[in-house]
Amino acid sequence: MAEIKEEEYVHKVYNEIADHFSETRYKPWPIVIGFLNKRSVGSIGIDVGCGNGKYLKINPNVFIIGSDRSSGLIQCAHSIDKSHNVMVADGMHLPHKDNSFDFAISIAVIHHWSTRERRVSAIAHILSKLKAGGEALIYCWALEQGNSRRGYHEGMEQDILVPWVLQEKKTKMALKERKRDKAIKPDLTGVPPNERAKFMANWKKEQDRKRSEQQLDPQNIESDTQEKNTKYRYYHLYREGELEEDCLLAGGTVLDKGYEKDNWYVVVAK
Repeated sequence: MAEIKEEEYVHKVYNEIADHFSETRYKPWPIVIGFLNKRSVGSIGIDVGCGNGKYLKINPNVFIIGSDRSSGLIQCAHSIDKSHNVMVADGMHLPHKDNSFDFAISIAVIHHWSTRERRVSAIAHILSKLKAGGEALIYCWALEQGNSRRGYHEGMEQDILVPWVLQEKKTKMALKERKRDKAIKPDLTGVPPNERAKFMANWKKEQDRKRSEQQLDPQNIESDTQEKNTKYRYYHLYREGELEEDCLLAGGTVLDKGYEKDNWYVVVAK
């Protein structure tokens, strides 16, 4: 049941929205930058759920292998930088050898597993790829987002479906053309003043007919398009302290914790 929910509301959705999602994910977060820049020269790490790869080249003195369950996002990573070392892989079944890496990051990913058991297992799986003493930085959406535009807060449901509205370029163009058509005025040169009212009525009727043929009904085009292009993603909103608990259950040692960009984060050592 959990796997079916994740396939429908995570894996399938991210492939559908990959290009648009990637366009909005370009600015690295300060604490992630700080974590990566503290890694020793020559360190080797993994980015589990790397998306479009925005963290892979933060520190040129380390080597990072990125992976994501979404083939669409991996294609975006390749498009942005062909030198990215990325692959399609399930975060619960990484192909890497155990006890091999110095560090790991997983930014806004673990919250997409739909049961606590699976979230803990995902963290444990990441830790299994690290050498003894290796560190992982894990971010998850917070329940406590009262000051953000989303407005999630303590007391609300923690397991939710979050909408993502795709931009429809063709529809945008159609609406733009409709506005342009409205701005066009007919040429009344040569039309006698007493016939202009009739001429205008016929002209407007013809414009309406053309728009009808193009199916640009101004009453429903925007609402219908938005409904059609709204995709829903599953998230578990972590309450304060819960991510640390999950990391401990996964067998790790919590070294640091905090809050950034509406997320709780934990640095956990193997």
